[in-house]
Amino acid sequence: MFEGITFENPEFFWLFLLLPVLAAWYIWKRNRLTPSLSISSTKGFMAKRSFWSQLRPLLFALRLLALALLITGLARPRTVDVSTKIKTTRGIDIVMAIDVSASMLAKDLKPNRLEALKDVAADFIKGRPNDRIGLVVYAGESFTKTPVTSDKAIVLNALEEIEYSNLLQAGTAIGMGLATSVNRLKESKALSKVIILLTDGVNNSGFIDPKIATELAIEYDIKTYTIGIGTNGMALSPYAINARGRFEYANIKVEIDEELLQKIAADTGAKYFRATDNEKLEEIYTEIDKLEKTDIEEFKYYNYEEKYRPLVLLAGLLLLLEALLRFTVFRSFI
Repeated sequence: MFEGITFENPEFFWLFLLLPVLAAWYIWKRNRLTPSLSISSTKGFMAKRSFWSQLRPLLFALRLLALALLITGLARPRTVDVSTKIKTTRGIDIVMAIDVSASMLAKDLKPNRLEALKDVAADFIKGRPNDRIGLVVYAGESFTKTPVTSDKAIVLNALEEIEYSNLLQAGTAIGMGLATSVNRLKESKALSKVIILLTDGVNNSGFIDPKIATELAIEYDIKTYTIGIGTNGMALSPYAINARGRFEYANIKVEIDEELLQKIAADTGAKYFRATDNEKLEEIYTEIDKLEKTDIEEFKYYNYEEKYRPLVLLAGLLLLLEALLRFTVFRSFI
């Protein structure tokens, strides 16, 4: 009955303590309210009391009920409907540049570096509902997998489709991957522009020097977080393709140009991270998520509906009924 109803002035409920006091006063004074007549014999008045005289306490009950309704009305019962409007005050455009060279199939992360990255990156994308995200993939050359978009379903589907392909030129073109990412963001009107560049090797391909690509990122005020992925030491990595078209694996030394990645991040005002296992990779994306937060302004609108009016009207009707009965039906008994 009172679900969803709140009371603005609940302190008025203390007045309910008056009701038992008034009831006790009425019982105590009841005999005095009835005129008495002293006669020598009551034999002539032995008839049973009339029905209406027995209902006389009903009038006081109506008064008490009306008073209870008035007290409840003073407490101001009301319902509230809360509507929320969210406004993004600082949008972020993000491009994830992903190395898809053959070395990303190394098994030092489970099941391999590329699949581990896809799982973590998918969670990262799902956790950024208010930002626009794009994907760039690169090996010996680079291309845009998905332009910057707010449609997360498109980005997630494109991420899932990323896999190693021998159609791309072999090698690791960090400079080209970064330059392509900058190209996707240079026209962005977002207040914050971010690139997350991940690689597991050294820059050994492409016709754009990473230094030039970094200068472009600085010019367009694009922060570039860099991630070196791969364990320290040796990793089970593909080194050849057998006659059945499958990769042959061997333990190969992990070589990441950390100095280059650190410089790219530092020059653009971001940070460099090293992911040596699945857990560390997940922690890195969680930290980036915290560093690059979109400011959200939330507006709440409260629509109050007062419920005291029906209670006051009902109390008035009860008092009117009490007065009507007092001066009509019960007039002979009061």
